[in-house]
Amino acid sequence: MDKKINVSFEFFPPKNQDSIQSLWTNIKRLEPLKPKFISVTYGAGGSTRANTHNLVKEIKQKTKLEPAAHLTCIDSTKEEIEKIAEEYWDSGIKHIVALRGDKPKKSNNKKKKDFLYATDLIKVLKKKHNFKITVSAYPELHPDSSSIEQEYDVLKKKIDLGASKAITQFFFDVNYYFDFIDGALKRNIKIPIVPGILPVTNCKRTIEFAKKMNCKMPKSLVKMFKGLDSDNETRKLVAATIVSDQCKKLLNGGVHDFHFYTLNRADLSFAICHILGVRSLK
Repeated sequence: MDKKINVSFEFFPPKNQDSIQSLWTNIKRLEPLKPKFISVTYGAGGSTRANTHNLVKEIKQKTKLEPAAHLTCIDSTKEEIEKIAEEYWDSGIKHIVALRGDKPKKSNNKKKKDFLYATDLIKVLKKKHNFKITVSAYPELHPDSSSIEQEYDVLKKKIDLGASKAITQFFFDVNYYFDFIDGALKRNIKIPIVPGILPVTNCKRTIEFAKKMNCKMPKSLVKMFKGLDSDNETRKLVAATIVSDQCKKLLNGGVHDFHFYTLNRADLSFAICHILGVRSLK
């Protein structure tokens, strides 16, 4: 019997009223796939804090899905984080994706230096309540990391403090993921490290973001999108082909958990899940 494939999906909170209906349509589209959880991101410097909190609470109230709230700590005070943690716990939100967040260009407030790393955030969250903590992992190295050893050391610290799962930064070459997992196992890192999957629809924007995040984008992939800037439908078909191929390689390598960065669009993630054999359960 084939092992069950588990999926989870990431959304970001809508920035305006027009996006709200579209977001809920996309969430409802993916709900029948019975994802393990739906995560909701947090804007740079906590810029979407209220929207994130409201959306996570609404998912909890309006659906049968398990929501996971992203929480970044850089440029936040301990009091702010404790208050947010308390609100989440009281709302029945017990799963946090704990991240450092992007460093602000300038912060003169000394109180805002309570958190320098995600490990500082995990300590505070676990002291407050027994949250389920998911963290990030970087198969191609975080832009601030100096070596793969540092990457593993940081991940180990997060686990020692209470993290029980990691989701990787998106990648396009599956060998980076498999090499990272091999290295983790050799260092006795045994928590699930779920591959983060990004269906590419806007190649130019993805190339820019990939460079920023230290993620290598194969020339063959870039070539596939050439000449499709104004052809949205064909771009989607190409994206579905690329990502389903990537996921099948991961599946053949023993991976059964996938986390999709949906960019608030369900169609591609839904199609890829269908190809992988994850079907709607109505």
